[in-house]
Amino acid sequence: MKSSELEYVTIGQILAPWGIKGKLKVKITTDFPHQRFTPSSKIFINRQPMTIDSVEWHKGKAIVKLHTIDSIEEAQKLRGQPIEIHHSQLQPLPEGQYYHFQLIGLEVQTTRGERLGNITEILTVESNDIYVVSGNRGEILIPAIEDVVKSVDLNKGCIIIEPIEGLLSLNQKADR
Repeated sequence: MKSSELEYVTIGQILAPWGIKGKLKVKITTDFPHQRFTPSSKIFINRQPMTIDSVEWHKGKAIVKLHTIDSIEEAQKLRGQPIEIHHSQLQPLPEGQYYHFQLIGLEVQTTRGERLGNITEILTVESNDIYVVSGNRGEILIPAIEDVVKSVDLNKGCIIIEPIEGLLSLNQKADR
């Protein structure tokens, strides 16, 4: 990844205008929504700094009023845009926990050295995250649990897993 890609982190996506006074309906993609989306918070849209005036919550979505957006027409121009924060605004996580953006693109290998591919997506389910790994075997779903994920090395860009019974065999049958 280029350093410019790491400079900003997506925390939400503008879905649509909300009402006629410039409010925006936002899909949240951060684990810290009530810390990121607060009045006076600094965010970036198209790498332009903006300030949140107010936030309401409606059915799991944030209804955000930005300081400089005052009409439905201005809000409509932002439809589909990601909402980002600067990397310096990230909060440190406890050891052994990672932001999704840090894991996307990492190579996944087994403890025996078999390369399975790279993480292309992370699915969040109630019990644990699931890493979607794309490689020569196609798409493999790896549960992000302690029994499977043995190490994460961001510096080497690699995750080591110990496949549990049946995890890789289903994919092998599909290749025959």
